[in-house]
Amino acid sequence: MTKSVIISTGSYLPKKILSNSDLEKMVETSDKWITQRTGIRERCIAAENELTSDLALKAAEQAITNSGLDKSEIDMIIVATTTPDRTFPSTATILQNKLGITDKCFAFDVQAVCSGFVFALNTADNFIKAGQVKTALVVGAETLSRVTDWTDRNTCVLFGDGAGAVIIKAEEGNRGILSSTLHSDGQYGDLLNTDGGVSLNQKAGFIYMAGKEIFKLAVNKMTECVIESLDKCGLEMKDIDWLVPHQANKRILDGVARKLGLPEEKVAITLDKQANTSGASIPLALDFLNKQNKIKKNDIVILEALGGGLTWGSIVVRW
Repeated sequence: MTKSVIISTGSYLPKKILSNSDLEKMVETSDKWITQRTGIRERCIAAENELTSDLALKAAEQAITNSGLDKSEIDMIIVATTTPDRTFPSTATILQNKLGITDKCFAFDVQAVCSGFVFALNTADNFIKAGQVKTALVVGAETLSRVTDWTDRNTCVLFGDGAGAVIIKAEEGNRGILSSTLHSDGQYGDLLNTDGGVSLNQKAGFIYMAGKEIFKLAVNKMTECVIESLDKCGLEMKDIDWLVPHQANKRILDGVARKLGLPEEKVAITLDKQANTSGASIPLALDFLNKQNKIKKNDIVILEALGGGLTWGSIVVRW
């Protein structure tokens, strides 16, 4: 049976680092308060002239190099982002142009906020399963610093910029994406959003989040989703080698791991140095594990996220 196999990863983090100590000089907060409540110690911030597509380009180039493929072999590009360069054209087509890939490849964006990469990877997997493409580049890229209110101590401590990318390829065998589960529920939209929009007020707006409510929903929804995806492919909790969650908050990650009965050493955690990078966080964490040679062939890896919308989902991969 044809499956979508992740054959390579790539990532990019901007050079500017904003530490908790730096934030102490900007808002009424402290390194101790931020670390205890979030697990975050620092975050990367895009330079003034760095766009989301620039971050995506560097992550994509790395993934292409690591794949050993020629970029002409890429059939489709999906970029998961909630901070596009422009209202239109899509960041994916901008990336396509920057990569120098022609019209033999098609490209589009997916917007599911922090769940964006899971939604995008599932979409690419379905194109491969349908036989429409053989090779796909899937990128999560964000410049959340552009929609962060740096005077709001409740949210500005949480977010950072970055990009991660994977290349998936159609292959026969038992490796690859085994199952996916996607959900959304718009009744929770007021809990995590921005106060701006093209149609609403012609502004990008700033991030608003009802932290306590989101915490409870995230732990429960992400846990349920993982169990649902495992059931779909006939696996159990004991089969999990790596849980790669959206890097939102250390307490959320700990809560999910506890409910799933997973030891901490099986949970990928990168938010201490990257903070919450929304749709970029899962591919960034995947690339970190990959570069450390921590994921072995045939390992069972679970990707999971919850984001504004609300949207949430999980994917089971045999590496």
